[in-house]
Amino acid sequence: MLPECLYPRLPAARLKSVSSRFLFLASLSGAASLWAMLAYAHAAPARPHTSRLPHGSKAAAATHPLRASALPKRPSGPVLSKGQEEISVASRRQALNGGGGMMREETAPHAVQTVTKAYIAMRSPTSTALDLVKNLPSLNIMTPDSSGMEGGQIQSRGLTDLDMALMVDGAPAAAAKYMSEDIDSENLEDVSVTPGSAARDLPVMSAAGGVMNSRTHIASHQAGGMLDFSYGTNNLSREFIRLESGDIGKSGVRSYFSFSNAHARSWMGSGINQRKHIDFGLQKDWENGSNARLFLSWNSEDFTIDNYPTAQEFFEYKHTGNGYGRSAQSNNVNYWKNNNDHWNQIFLTAPIHIVLPKKFSFDLQPYFSMGQGWDAAPGGVATQGQYTYNATGAAVPAGTNMTSFFLENEARQVGAVAKLNYEIDRHNHLTLGYWYENNQTIQGYPTSTTMANGAAASPNWAQYAVGGPMYGQNAGYELHSLFIQNQSRYLNNKLLINAGFKFVMSNAWNRGWSGANKNWIPGNSSGANTTAPLPQLSISYQIDPNNQIYVNAEGDYRQPSATDMGWLSASAPMLKNQYSIKEELGYRYHNKYLLLDMSFFNYNVTNRIVDQYLGMNSFKPFSVGNQTMRGFDVMIAGRDIHGFSPYASLEYLHATQDSNVFDPYPNIMLHSKGAQAVMAPRIIANFGLTYTYKGFFANGAVHYTGPQSVSIANDQRIPGYVTDSLSLGYHFKPVGFLKSPTFKLNFTNLTGSIVRTGAMGAVYSARDTSTVYSGSNAAYTGYGNAFMLEPRFTMTGTISTSF
Repeated sequence: MLPECLYPRLPAARLKSVSSRFLFLASLSGAASLWAMLAYAHAAPARPHTSRLPHGSKAAAATHPLRASALPKRPSGPVLSKGQEEISVASRRQALNGGGGMMREETAPHAVQTVTKAYIAMRSPTSTALDLVKNLPSLNIMTPDSSGMEGGQIQSRGLTDLDMALMVDGAPAAAAKYMSEDIDSENLEDVSVTPGSAARDLPVMSAAGGVMNSRTHIASHQAGGMLDFSYGTNNLSREFIRLESGDIGKSGVRSYFSFSNAHARSWMGSGINQRKHIDFGLQKDWENGSNARLFLSWNSEDFTIDNYPTAQEFFEYKHTGNGYGRSAQSNNVNYWKNNNDHWNQIFLTAPIHIVLPKKFSFDLQPYFSMGQGWDAAPGGVATQGQYTYNATGAAVPAGTNMTSFFLENEARQVGAVAKLNYEIDRHNHLTLGYWYENNQTIQGYPTSTTMANGAAASPNWAQYAVGGPMYGQNAGYELHSLFIQNQSRYLNNKLLINAGFKFVMSNAWNRGWSGANKNWIPGNSSGANTTAPLPQLSISYQIDPNNQIYVNAEGDYRQPSATDMGWLSASAPMLKNQYSIKEELGYRYHNKYLLLDMSFFNYNVTNRIVDQYLGMNSFKPFSVGNQTMRGFDVMIAGRDIHGFSPYASLEYLHATQDSNVFDPYPNIMLHSKGAQAVMAPRIIANFGLTYTYKGFFANGAVHYTGPQSVSIANDQRIPGYVTDSLSLGYHFKPVGFLKSPTFKLNFTNLTGSIVRTGAMGAVYSARDTSTVYSGSNAAYTGYGNAFMLEPRFTMTGTISTSF
């Protein structure tokens, strides 16, 4: 048995029977060599080339190279845009948005749901990507804190964030639980969700639930920057500054650097959360259409591991006010300083696009993430002779409080996607590619004595370490994938056909080890070689300038991640891959007044993998057989009319469990076939309204999630609930070097509702005795599931400006 510790990190997934219907690792040094190739491309003339936009997205046009022959000849140094051109661009961006940026006009041949910069700028700077997409129709978002430091979880069309690809600039990034590690909200341009689709050229493993991609800030051509300061409820304070280099000489290179620092108390019980974060961006464009970008982020965080209440603890808090949070008493097993997380994370992606002669182009996207840290949890009280100090060999006195650790020496993900593109003719664009990824976690489970002040020591401090040789696991996989896709445009570009196929080959391992040298333990290991064929076909037709229809069908899969495997016994059989067949039919309409988007979907999932909540942020995957999800999404938004921009969305989901499931704890078969699938609410509805008048702006949003099952047996449920948010602010006129002084207030949970927003994971039944560990009494309760609650009413005030 593993010790009761925290949920381990997914570095970038995190750090997350096949129906008949359906090799080049680029290292960072290799990326450097391609920069040299780009320099050659700059020196030599290139054949004019049109770069295709992924999925036909109009909004992507601003970030992709245009046909070289269409570009005016200009000097290599910086050229400032004329004022009239800037106004034109701004007007076009505004025309693409609806609902104050809560919806964007889309043209892709599959469902896309996007929040834009206009909406992001109104929200609190503490917002993560999860907070920003709460009002999209296909998502139910659960967040445990109001400061944005603890991420959250996603439910989407009967699946979860562990079934989704969560990305930054098209590279896999942190899991939803740790999304604050990825990027600061001030450096987000937009966040897009494709709930039922994942392009074949994306480096995604778990994409059954689609893709959520955060697009980062593009460095400005002019030197300057921005700064903001926030203060709010729960003693929240946050400072942010971004510095822009502007164009550096005549090199064509521009960059930015930002730093933020945040501090907040836990809203429930005792505890302090702290975060420091750096983002760095670099961009270089060449006249022939080639370009290179780099995004690097570093995150250091210390936060208190929350308790998550059982149903009984929730009702006690709701009716009596007795909380379930961490204790402020150092002699209490629930003391917050002995229930904490310490983590450092680095994320890097460096996409490169090279225009080649003869209608060819080449794309390379290397990515890398690396995390190290530990999670501390109470380890009980030492008995006489139970432990000796590793440093001295002396016995640990009886009655000494202990700390159990989940120590990750390495949580690493490295990979690259290489694509060769060819313009066959004016109708067809062919892409051939290869994706490589290596992902592993090296984790151990040391025990230490708790420090005299009740706080957990670092597991690396020898004077506190006890017990014999440390043991742990090395789990991971190496993945190779080949893909091909073709985009065809006919009938004066009204008909768009995307056809693609990806074949994934994976070698996964899980090995137990012990001792300082991490020697493998014979017989304590498992492994599997698996393959997954992933076809995709999508077709869209632009009936007229205002009407579009599309159909999309594809296969996607979920392979247990390195962290998933790390919570299973190293000698246990590998879980089978989850596989999904998905179909989607959609319709879009837009005019100068409104945007409308409808999509109907059908999913058939085999070997469905869910996560069992063990408590203390610890999870273990298990399979629940097959599942079917059918339903529809509707989004509608008004463009700016006399300052008002309304928005509304709705999802109806009929998700059923198609298999009976064996519950190993009471040794019975659960008759779950035909029951509502776990964590799959039938109704999700949203309404938003944005108002702007001169410098004043306001946005209010209301979200409703219907009742849902939280156990496989469907014998434990939670009722529907409502959440809300409000943003108010004013843009002042420029004053001196302050170009955009702004003040805004952001509110959440205005009514102070005490509601459960979702389950922490899946359980077999309401009588499950194996799943929920309650940190408040340090005992297995057998009360079924544990829940995430909507944080209490919060208010955050922010002053900001660009300069």
